Amino acid sequence: MKKIALTTLIACAMTFGQIKQTKEQMMFYTSEWSGDRFSDGRPKVPDSLLVRALDVSIEDVWDYLRSQGYTNQFEGGWKALHIEKPFAGRALTAQFMPQRPDMRSAVAAEGKNEGRVSGTNSWVINELQMGDTMVADGYGKIIEGTLIGSNLGSGIAAHTHSGFIFDAGIRDAEENREIANLNGFYRGYDPSAWAQMQLTGINVPIRIGRAIVLPGDLVLAKQDGVIFIPATLATAAINKAEFTNLQDAFNFEGGWTAEKYAALGKWVDAHPEKLKMTRAEFAALLAQATQPRRTPPGGRGGPH
Repeated sequence: MKKIALTTLIACAMTFGQIKQTKEQMMFYTSEWSGDRFSDGRPKVPDSLLVRALDVSIEDVWDYLRSQGYTNQFEGGWKALHIEKPFAGRALTAQFMPQRPDMRSAVAAEGKNEGRVSGTNSWVINELQMGDTMVADGYGKIIEGTLIGSNLGSGIAAHTHSGFIFDAGIRDAEENREIANLNGFYRGYDPSAWAQMQLTGINVPIRIGRAIVLPGDLVLAKQDGVIFIPATLATAAINKAEFTNLQDAFNFEGGWTAEKYAALGKWVDAHPEKLKMTRAEFAALLAQATQPRRTPPGGRGGPH
């Protein structure tokens, strides 16, 4: 009986694996998402949102997320391959920890059973799809914490045309800057090779500094930091930030009244090229803006 139970346990472990989160686990953590998903269950934020996100400010997105109770979605203090070039993508997460022999053996055995090759840092890259951003918790390690060199940097670029966010280091920074379709934020550069680290999770919830990241989050990286937008709030967050842009373009002075909002609606009708969201979404935000403002969780909101 014990032998049968052990055989069943091993079979289940080989079927579902331990490193990559299962579709059921993905659905558990992202149950509020009702849009398209990848085959593994990861939320698939529309490509159009990835493009639109580049034109909004982190402050406006952060303000909206904070109003919804999401106060742990931003992290700053980065170095970047191209700090002046913003990028956006869908989070594919990875978790790394300091190496431990028994854990290393277990992970290596799972990789062999699944037909994975090369170092475990490349396992993550092989999971990436176009429009993804690789987001890795490398616990801030820089010396021997260099998750990629130029070869793996080329792999990220080829798979995603986006980039990476590493709470860790990189090597070959000069070469990586020359790779087309690649940008990346990281903690520091070091010429040392990756060592004494091991992969412990793919597409699992991770922490990047003070931010919490789930697979499928919309990652927006700009000069002053990175914000991780929950997939279920991505459309609303970008719409709200674009609405703020429209307000500023129409009248930066502030002091909004019902009459001013009505004039804004007419101005948008006269300049439809300025509208990236649907007209119905704009109308809903316009109506909402005329309602009394609620105090967001955690304190007061307001213009800055």
